[in-house]
Amino acid sequence: MKSNGKIIFFGTSEFAVPALEAFFNAGYEIGAVITTPDEPVGRKQILTPSPVKFCAEKLGLKILQPQKLDSEFLKILQTTNHKLPTTLGIVASYGKIIPKEIIDSFPLGILNIHPSLLPKYRGPSPIQTQILNGETEIGVTIIKIDELVDHGPIVAEQESRIMNHELFEDAQNKLSRIGTNLLVKILPDYISGKIKPIEQNHDLASFTKKTSKEDGKIDWNKPAEQIYDQFRAFHKWPGVWTIWKNKILKITDLRVQNGKIEILRLQLEGGKEMSLKEFVAGHKDFIVGKLGR
Repeated sequence: MKSNGKIIFFGTSEFAVPALEAFFNAGYEIGAVITTPDEPVGRKQILTPSPVKFCAEKLGLKILQPQKLDSEFLKILQTTNHKLPTTLGIVASYGKIIPKEIIDSFPLGILNIHPSLLPKYRGPSPIQTQILNGETEIGVTIIKIDELVDHGPIVAEQESRIMNHELFEDAQNKLSRIGTNLLVKILPDYISGKIKPIEQNHDLASFTKKTSKEDGKIDWNKPAEQIYDQFRAFHKWPGVWTIWKNKILKITDLRVQNGKIEILRLQLEGGKEMSLKEFVAGHKDFIVGKLGR
């Protein structure tokens, strides 16, 4: 593999960074890193590179940021690799569906690190949805992708556990590490043909949806444990929030105490984040027990 072919790496978010670093450190030839275009971030809308681009720049790798994965991009990809033919694609949290013509251009296909035990939790938010649903058994699946979302045959999988206090970031870091180690371990056998991908049981498939701002709105009629799971899933984005005096009130830290939600830190729209004690001192009419009523 290292002498007669290249890896092309597709990735965008923090989840994909350990895998890119691992293949680089293992000595694999990485022909190019494909990531999404820089996006405006923050109030000043400053164009910001993806975590994967930032990592690739540090490693001195060739970076491509196509708006579309179309036939024109395929020509660019083929031109990039004319000296050493591309053997395999690796994708981790890229954020775009890779079309069939690009998949078919790789002699050994494209392998995807997916952070759930497929066929459950296909789609764009598997980690958040597993946490939101109170799952304790989670895991990673390596699949050979096809043109459908998370539909391809399974190459390898590994289970793990998540504790009821772990947040999205904790689970993301854990699953990223597991998926990276698993793929690095099995890749030589996959390349040599010793591993034969096994078709998923599509009848058992479940699908996640793209996370929206509304997903963070708290329904105070739900049990405390479900609200806490919502916080665990969405604390990074979009955050969990409620409405108080016609303004968005973010709950930036909370816990469950004796079956009840205990708010620790919060931030009113237009204000700064503070402890509950500080907030109550500045808003004498604030009553926690009447939120959402």
